[in-house]
Amino acid sequence: MPVRNNTPDVKQDVRILVASDDLSGRETLRDLISSWGFDGRAVPRDQVLEEAQSFAPHVLLIDLKAQQKDGESLLPELQARGIEVATVVMAEEADLRSIERTIRPGACDYISKPINPNNLRVLLAELATQLKVSEENQQLRRKLIEAGTLGPIVGQSTAMRRVMRLVEEAAASNSAPVSIVGESGTGKKMVARTIHELSARRNGPYVAVTCSGLPDDLMESELWGHERGAFAGADRRREGFLAMANGGTLLLDEISDLKTELQAKLLRTIEDKKLHRIGAHNGNEIPLDVRLIASSSKSPTEAMRYGRLREDLFSHLNTFVIELPPLRDRLEDIPALVEAFIAQSAEKNRKSITGVDNECLEILRLNRWPGNVLQLRNVIERATVVARRPLLAAGDLPVDIRRAGRKGPHFELRIGESLDEVEREFIFKTLDFTNGNKVRAAQILGISLKTLYNRLVRYQGKDHDPAVESSRHN
Repeated sequence: MPVRNNTPDVKQDVRILVASDDLSGRETLRDLISSWGFDGRAVPRDQVLEEAQSFAPHVLLIDLKAQQKDGESLLPELQARGIEVATVVMAEEADLRSIERTIRPGACDYISKPINPNNLRVLLAELATQLKVSEENQQLRRKLIEAGTLGPIVGQSTAMRRVMRLVEEAAASNSAPVSIVGESGTGKKMVARTIHELSARRNGPYVAVTCSGLPDDLMESELWGHERGAFAGADRRREGFLAMANGGTLLLDEISDLKTELQAKLLRTIEDKKLHRIGAHNGNEIPLDVRLIASSSKSPTEAMRYGRLREDLFSHLNTFVIELPPLRDRLEDIPALVEAFIAQSAEKNRKSITGVDNECLEILRLNRWPGNVLQLRNVIERATVVARRPLLAAGDLPVDIRRAGRKGPHFELRIGESLDEVEREFIFKTLDFTNGNKVRAAQILGISLKTLYNRLVRYQGKDHDPAVESSRHN
C-alpha cells in the first residue's frame, strides 16, 4: 500500500544504515527508506562497526531482541571509534522495555515491530531536521570563532582561536576525555562547561568537583557513593558524583589532588563503564556513561614526575589537551574581554555603563594580570559598580591596578647616549614586554609593522647582537 507523503521534505544526503539479521526484512526496509530520498544501506548486525566506519551514517536503524546483549555495548563501541550516529532501535513490543533498561536513557529512539511506515517516516524526517539544525549550528560556531567568540569564551588572539577550535572538536566527539591545563583564573571551568553545553550531552547533567576540596577520608565515598551500613556513620545510601553525572559530563578540577589509588580506581570505572558503590554486593554495578573532563593549574608532566598524577590516567585523558594561555600572553584580547565583562556586569548590577575610556583601557592593557581573566573580570565588575559615568574611567579602577598600569615596564636613559641608541634600546625593551610579538610591539611604539622590521634590519646591519638575531626570527 502506498505511503502518503504527509511529512516535510528531507535532505537527500542523509545516510541511513539498516542493521538486521533478517535478510529480507533489512533489504525491504532499505528500499523503503531509499524511496523516501534517503541514502540507505543494509547489513547484518555483526557488520555494523565495519560498515559504519566506511559509510559514516547519520542514522543507524538496528533490529534488536531482548536476549541479544550486543546492543548494550554497540553504542559505546561506536563512540570509542569516533562515530557519532543517531540510533533507532527496532524491537518487538514485548522486548522494548527490557532493551530500554540495558541502554543508557536518551541514547536511542525506539520503534516497535511490526514497523508502521508512516511512523518510521515521521521519525526519520525529525532526525533529518535535527541533523540539519546541528550542521547549521556548527557553521554558526565556526563563524563566531572567526569573530572571536564561542559561547562565553572571548578572544581574537591566535592562542584563543586555537582554544576555540579545540573546544569545538572536543564537543563534537561527545565522549572522548578532555584535559584542560592553565594557570589559576584562566577559565578552565568555563571551558569545561562550554564543551558540555556544545556537546550532544547538553541535556544531561553537568557535575563539577574540585578534588582539592574533598577530605582525604571521604574522597572515595564522595565520588563513588556508598550503601547504607558500608562504614561507620553510613546510615543511608548516598549517590556519588559519578552517579550524579551519569549520562552527562563530570569535571574533576585539580585532578592531581585526587589520591593516586583513587586515580587508578577512577580509570577502571571509566573504562569499564560500570559503577560500584562502596558496600554494594557484587553484581550490583550500575551502567555508567560519563564524559570525563579533568583540569589542572599544575603541569601534568611535573605532577607525574612527583608522583601526584598517574601516567595511565594521564594517557587516558590525553585525547584532547587544551592549554589555556595566561592573560599576559594575550594582551590583545583585553579590549574584547573588557567589553564583554562590562556588558555582563552592567546588566547584573543594573548600571548604564556603555564602555571604557582610552586612559582606563590603556592602564588595563599595561597590567600583567597575575590572576588572569578572573582578576580582570573582578576588577571590571568592581569598577562598574562604583562608576558614575557611562564610560569607565581610570578613577573607577582599584588603586593597585592604576599604579601598576601607569608605572608599567620601564628602562633607564643614560645621559650621553645618542637618539639612535635610545630608540634601539626602547624597541628591544618593548619586544621583551610583548614576548616577541611584533604586531603588539608596533602598536605600542606607534609605528607600522613595516617600520619596525626596517629598524630591526638596520640594527642587524650594524652588529650581530644575538638579541637582534633572535627578534628577527620571532
